[in-house]
Amino acid sequence: MNKLKEITRRHFFGDVTRFGIGSAALASLLAESVGAQDRPDFLLEDAPKAKHVIYLAMAGAPSHLDLFDYKPKLQELHGKPIPESLIQGDRFAFIRGVPNIQKSLWPFQQYGESGATFSSLLPHLSTVADELSFVRSMYTTQFNHGPAQIYQSTGFQIIGRPSFGSWVTYGIGSESKDLPSFVVLLSGESQPDGGSACWGSGFLPTVYQGVQFRKQGDPVMFVSNPPGVSGESQRRSLDLLRQLNEADYANAGDPEVRTRIAAYEMAYNMQTSVPELQDLAKEPASVHEMYGTTPGQPSFANNCLLARRLVERGVRFVQLYHRGWDHHGISFNTDIVNGLPVLAREVDQASAALIKDLKERGLLDTTLVIWGGEFGRTPMAEQRTFVGRDHHPKAYTIWLAGGGVRAGVSLGQTDEFGYNIVADPVSTHDLHATALHLVGIDHTKLTYRFQGRNFRLTDVDGNLVQKLVS
Repeated sequence: MNKLKEITRRHFFGDVTRFGIGSAALASLLAESVGAQDRPDFLLEDAPKAKHVIYLAMAGAPSHLDLFDYKPKLQELHGKPIPESLIQGDRFAFIRGVPNIQKSLWPFQQYGESGATFSSLLPHLSTVADELSFVRSMYTTQFNHGPAQIYQSTGFQIIGRPSFGSWVTYGIGSESKDLPSFVVLLSGESQPDGGSACWGSGFLPTVYQGVQFRKQGDPVMFVSNPPGVSGESQRRSLDLLRQLNEADYANAGDPEVRTRIAAYEMAYNMQTSVPELQDLAKEPASVHEMYGTTPGQPSFANNCLLARRLVERGVRFVQLYHRGWDHHGISFNTDIVNGLPVLAREVDQASAALIKDLKERGLLDTTLVIWGGEFGRTPMAEQRTFVGRDHHPKAYTIWLAGGGVRAGVSLGQTDEFGYNIVADPVSTHDLHATALHLVGIDHTKLTYRFQGRNFRLTDVDGNLVQKLVS
């Protein structure tokens, strides 16, 4: 213990090749042992507003023009060609030539004291309007789903960088000794186009990668003992494995050996914690009614309820992916008319319930919630049998809540077509910088040395969006 006190927290996190961070429990032990004078330089002086992050990632890119960003001009000019000067020089995934303007098919209305605008597709979310902060001026550099989702998650469009959740847990560790610090929950059609790279640890030690909970069977593979193996015999086996791994580490000094030890110990702890976590039947009927959940039936709503239970138990970062928002109009179920309302119904009630539930339990102030896709959709229709919109990276909308966010704010503005940003542009790096600030981290100082240089989540870019911070 005295030896640990000689090691600063910053060095411990930074020099993994020497100290080999092994587990959330070890990080917790160190945090208790190191005084305030040894604070890493990337931690802000002020106490963080957020202790947890829940990221509701809408894989496939929801149409901001049909959900949040109402444009009367589209109603007025529906069916007419978009001004060619507006799109000159721009590339699209599928649109060719000069397409026609597509209006939104649903009425919009303002809600709450904030006057936030919602489509009629989101009746539940509109009831928490004053808890939300909208960014209507998000933009990205990527216009295809896989690279855009990886960029949204890692700050870089190519596989290999650490994810947002990995950076957060690398920076501030975990509060839970029985559950992973970073958990991933999937719903909708399948996993996102970017795949597991969206929650990978990249060049950070693998202890920081997201742990995907499965929809059926054991939430984490092999968390249950095989038939005929008792808890006592497994404990003896793990103790022997630990001794062998410690000997391996003493010989080779490989930090991944420590990660292996941590994985075995965490898995052992999870054999008790995960079944209790997953038992949604213990929640009151009123909670299931609020979320629209049915225990035992995988859904986005179930995952939202699990996310609340996870942060209650100290999990630092929970990322929910709900795929299916890619509404090009290729078929009946992938269009704006039929497909979009289905997706909106799947997420509307549960997203609103999550905000209400966190607030009722006193968790919203310390939990940052982010909702959004990887880019937006065009104000023009694709030339298909069904009504659809193409990819649009130049402008889209997200919302945030809790965790030090200034509630009731609508930041940014797009032009009358919802095509270009005309006020307060916010990049993906800006969003990451702001989120890290809310959890108490200076994004310019949280770095990891790899291949001869220091890397960070925001690369060489990113600014704190002060207007979003309370």
